[in-house]
This record gives sequence, C-alpha cells and structure tokens, in this order.
Amino acid sequence: LLAQQSVTTSSTHSKHSQMAPKADPSKPRKVAQSRTKRAGLQFPVGRINRHIKSGGYADRVGAGAPVYLAAVMEYLTAEVLELAGNAARDNKKTRIIPRHIQLAVRNDEELNKLLGGVTIANGGVLPNLHAALMPKKKGKESAEV
Repeated sequence: LLAQQSVTTSSTHSKHSQMAPKADPSKPRKVAQSRTKRAGLQFPVGRINRHIKSGGYADRVGAGAPVYLAAVMEYLTAEVLELAGNAARDNKKTRIIPRHIQLAVRNDEELNKLLGGVTIANGGVLPNLHAALMPKKKGKESAEV
C-alpha cells in the first residue's frame, strides 16, 4: 500500500514539472488590443460578433465573420456619408439632414439598387419633371413648318 502511494505521488510531481514555464517578470507584458483596433476599423467587431451570435443566424460563427461584416458596414456608411456631405455642400449647408441622404442614395446607381425598397423618413423625392409637361419651344417649330 505504501509503495502504491509513493508511485502515485511521484507521477503527480512529474506532471507539474512538464507545465509551461512562467512568464519572465523582466519582460513588459503585452497590452490587450481589441479586434477592432487590430483590424484598423471604427465599427466595433466584438459588438457585431455578439449580435451575430445572439441573432440566431447560425449555430457557429467564425472568427473572421464579424471583422468582415464590420468592414463592409463601415465602408457603406463612409460611402453614404461622403455622398450626403457633397449633397449638403451643394445646397450650401454644413449639416447633413435626411434630405441630403435621400439625394445621395437615389442619385447613386449602386446605392439606389441596394436601398431600393427603403423609405428614408423626411427624405422627400428626387426633383423630376416629365418631358410632356414642359412648355413647347416656339422658335424651332415655326422654322420647320
């Protein structure tokens, strides 16, 4: 019985000797860096990951999925804001309002296709006059007849 105890204790001691060595206290510790900062983005990767998981879209979520989605969302936001800023400047305004977002989205072919079924509150409509409603020019017609 004593021989068995001595064997088990020696085997447990050998497991502890195989553990990884402790970190050297002389080296500076690595500062934690968020996935958002690592990816060089502004949109929060961790928050998007949490929403994907809790949304029930899939059983498992890959590590790259929230980073990719954050990058796409950031790109689309930057694109809309740039075009809306240009529309605001064209109207001699310094603040972007929903009307400027509407003008930016509807005047851009790809964004209009992406947001075709979206209604922007207080966005209004694009200025559009049908050609049949325009007054006829008299100068050209009298020369032809």
